[in-house]
Amino acid sequence: MFFSLKSNKMLFLFILIIKTLISISANSWFGCWIGLKINLLSFIPLISNSKNLLSNEASLKYFLVQSIASINFLFMILMKLTFFNFNNSNILPMMMNLPLLMKMGSVPFHFWFPNIVEGMSWINNFILMTWQKISPMILLSYFFNKNFLIFILIMNSIIGAIGGLNQTSLRKIMAFSSINNLSWMISSMLISENLWLFYFSLYSFLISIMCFLFNNFNMYFINQLYILNINSMLKFSFLINFLSLGGLPPFIGFFPKWVIINFLMNNNFMIISFIFIMMSLIMLFFYIRISFSSLMFNYLKLKWFKIFMKNKNNNLIYLFNLISITGMIFSNLFFL
Repeated sequence: MFFSLKSNKMLFLFILIIKTLISISANSWFGCWIGLKINLLSFIPLISNSKNLLSNEASLKYFLVQSIASINFLFMILMKLTFFNFNNSNILPMMMNLPLLMKMGSVPFHFWFPNIVEGMSWINNFILMTWQKISPMILLSYFFNKNFLIFILIMNSIIGAIGGLNQTSLRKIMAFSSINNLSWMISSMLISENLWLFYFSLYSFLISIMCFLFNNFNMYFINQLYILNINSMLKFSFLINFLSLGGLPPFIGFFPKWVIINFLMNNNFMIISFIFIMMSLIMLFFYIRISFSSLMFNYLKLKWFKIFMKNKNNNLIYLFNLISITGMIFSNLFFL
């Protein structure tokens, strides 16, 4: 029974990857829509779990939201094919961007994203925050309204930073962090596809580290970081990866953000650059609050409640931290 369940999960994961590639390589809008629908139907079995009611609720909510977005996207495709006069206006690109923004959990359709993330495992959260954004982002780059997307990326930066301030759930904090990073992804997509691929690859790498750590320790709330009696070096790894995810200059997560800010400054988008920098400081504030508190507060250190990890897992975590810290070397090369 266990092996059949595991094989079914791997099958749906394989279909998920294949249909994403089909969706972004389709030569028609209707083919893109079919790829999105099959991608949705293959991700639902990965979320649902008969032993967890929250996972079943999250899968139902995700299905309803994505179905509404797919219906709207299909309607906009029919509008584009039927009314040719709309192709020369700015209304149709803006209307076609809305269902794609809804699919990726962007503002103003971000309300479903933290609630669904709260009912999912860390592995499924990693897939939702990384792989499931590929198809909508690439389809968004085909046909978009630039002025509308500039407003959207500003709102994503603000909502993602402010929304995570009063959260105690690690999954919701990572969800709002994903919304904030979505603004950087959209801005990098408006600049260059290669820059978007570079930013998305580094973001996926940093998110994979955090989800790997939280999944190994079975952590879902901030107070678990204080209670668990784990090695201080592992707690220090949380600090390093959080700072890298927030874009602090010495770490490797700073490079794509530095390139985007440099481009915005050279093209006289001073206000957008200022908003991005200030919102990144807010993100760093609650990242540091989590890490610093976990290092300094050990008010319930139980001798019988310890976390034991295998040596190979420890070495893998230290390797990830080493890769993140190597950003200091590259920073000297960039600024020379």
